[in-house]
Formats: sequence, C-alpha cells, structure tokens
Amino acid sequence: MNLFADIPDELPEELFETLVQTEDVQIERIVSRGHTSPDDGWYDQHRNEFVLLLKGAARLEFEDGRLVNLGPGDWLEIPAHVKHRVIWTEEKAETVWLGIHYRRSR
Repeated sequence: MNLFADIPDELPEELFETLVQTEDVQIERIVSRGHTSPDDGWYDQHRNEFVLLLKGAARLEFEDGRLVNLGPGDWLEIPAHVKHRVIWTEEKAETVWLGIHYRRSR
C-alpha cells in the first residue's frame, strides 16, 4: 500500500479514506485539492487528532482565531472538542494528510 497511490484525477469533494479502524483508533488518508471545511461550521471531534501533512500545503483556523500553516512534514495535535476548520489547501496539486483519531489513555 502507498499513501500517494490511487488518487483520483478528479476530486469534486475532499477524499476521506479509513485505512485502519479499531474501537480506540482511526487512521485515515485525506486528499484535498483546493478543498476547505464546509461553510456551515467547525469540526468539533470527540477524539483527539494527530494530523501529519505529507504533501501539499494547508491552512487551519481555530475558533480562538489562531491560524496554522502546514507544509510537508508538519504535524499538529488537535485535542478533542477544540473547534477548527481548514480554510485553504493548494488548488493545483494534491494535499495529502494522514489523520490519526484516538482516545487518550485513562
């Protein structure tokens, strides 16, 4: 398996693919090409997320006004229920993310 393989030429919507899923962890590949979060709100996830940008570029906005630019190799941990959204991704090239959603140990 290769995270850069089988990316469709046309991406009318952002592509989310679950690679591994257990009760405690979900690992997904996300592919964007000029896509942003839906206009109707913020992501408010019930699990923590470790996100690694593998290819391309993106900008995230957090509810507190903080902006974070990501390029290849940049990663970010987003705690559960921290509201955020993607406000920009490259339009002419794929932005490939690895998202790992998990619960912290008790």
